Amino acid sequence: MLDAKKFAFVRQEDRYGVVDRVPYLPLRLIHKESVLEVSGLLDTGSSVNVLPYDLGVQLGVIWENQTTEIVLSGNLALLKARGLVLSAKVSDFEIVRLAFAWTLSNEVPLILGRSNFFCEFDVCFYASQASFDIRQIGKSRK
Repeated sequence: MLDAKKFAFVRQEDRYGVVDRVPYLPLRLIHKESVLEVSGLLDTGSSVNVLPYDLGVQLGVIWENQTTEIVLSGNLALLKARGLVLSAKVSDFEIVRLAFAWTLSNEVPLILGRSNFFCEFDVCFYASQASFDIRQIGKSRK
């Protein structure tokens, strides 16, 4: 198992002009022959990983071919979503399979949630330092 990798929070301005630093993680999403460089918001409050519609399309996924409907809750409850499993590569870590609720909306960020991103990686947040560490969970610990 590789040691932890440190990442800095990303400076972001919301639609009201409020600037904050947030934990976005750069990663590669892989579907068949398509690879997409993206950043996902680490969200311990999200029970699932969420993928915006356009990212799935850019990976060559066809909405109508995904038949598993996902019911979202909270502020995403009104969005239609379907299940989609993709491969993902974070830094120098091994490729993992991530299950997403692929939404029919582009108004949400790519979210990395408890199921199943936080089942694959341990994350330690250092809010005062605007950074976080990630360590891939070893196969023996699963």
